[in-house]
Amino acid sequence: MDVPQQPSTQFLTLEESAKVDAALLSSPEKFLARLTISSLKLLKHIAQEYNVAIEDLTTQQVIAWFEKDAKIKREQGIEASFLKW
Repeated sequence: MDVPQQPSTQFLTLEESAKVDAALLSSPEKFLARLTISSLKLLKHIAQEYNVAIEDLTTQQVIAWFEKDAKIKREQGIEASFLKW
């Protein structure tokens, strides 16, 4: 199932980033909080593509999704892939 993506997909909104910045956390903790929030959004996207609940995703599905996205990036360019890095 292909899920359309907005051209400027961001994994952390400005509001979310500001909330993390305002939190009483050390720099490494803020980094981990940003990474976790971004990971949650990515897992939601992957689960939606597989049409399963996040908690039902398997390690193999996550790996396969990353392989698929990397292949798209190699073959069609970064703009065609979901991850833009």
